[in-house]
Amino acid sequence: MSRVILLNKPFGVLSQFTDKGLEGSKRPTLSSYVDVPEVYPAGRLDRDSEGLLVLTGDGRLQAQIADPKFKKPKTYLVLVERIPDEAALQSLRDGIDLKDGKTRPAEVAPIDPPELWERDPPVRYRKSVPDCWIKLTIREGRNRQVRRMTAAVGHPTLRLVRWSVGEWSLDGIASGTWRDA
Repeated sequence: MSRVILLNKPFGVLSQFTDKGLEGSKRPTLSSYVDVPEVYPAGRLDRDSEGLLVLTGDGRLQAQIADPKFKKPKTYLVLVERIPDEAALQSLRDGIDLKDGKTRPAEVAPIDPPELWERDPPVRYRKSVPDCWIKLTIREGRNRQVRRMTAAVGHPTLRLVRWSVGEWSLDGIASGTWRDA
């Protein structure tokens, strides 16, 4: 059985072990946080998103996590601009028409602000625009999908934390640290 690692990926870190970006680029990568041979990210988490990243050397498990056909639930805690009304929440539940097709229905509900670590850099708040936390569960994983979904219903994402993937969660894992599953 291949090793499975649960990493709480900090904001600003690439979901890969090397930076293949611009020459001389010094963006932080997973190698700054995980020094375990032969594990790789199962799926991706954008550089400007935080939270659970599953790493394994098991190709079958990687496919089950990343491929939408397996419908593995991924739950996000999302800070959005303004307070979504019931119509916006229902649109997310029904599925959103994006440029790459309609999303699968999502589970979504407003939540109290979660107790999370401080983000570096902090989220920029605007005094004149309220914000709201929602819990959103999807069963696919398109590029920047959650951000595109919330923007499509008029509530841009300010902070995005993936809390769980299938049965694994961030519970007890500090930002920038990992544990075996």
